[in-house]
Amino acid sequence: MTPQAQAIDPITLGILAPIALRAAQAASPYVVRGLSNLARSSGWIFKDTFRTLYLPLGILQMLFLWPWGYFRRGLINFFRGLISPFKMVFHSLLLPVYLFGVKTNF
Repeated sequence: MTPQAQAIDPITLGILAPIALRAAQAASPYVVRGLSNLARSSGWIFKDTFRTLYLPLGILQMLFLWPWGYFRRGLINFFRGLISPFKMVFHSLLLPVYLFGVKTNF
């Protein structure tokens, strides 16, 4: 015998709707706080994503602009771009932790 889906009757929905509304009102401050923490940590991920563009910039500075003194700046940009994908993965893995508002120093 295969299981069949059964619909909830309107009377049950009418009884449970006020309870669900009270639960949603009680949880709303926590949901808003969690979403704001998630938005802040997503900003860190986007920043790390764009910082990966420092890698080709640093290579170009080291290869072509070294006569004008850009070798050191290119080296800094190269390593900044090299590290940023790892930071992006780290921040992505910590998204559930950031959702609950845990502060980290990374």
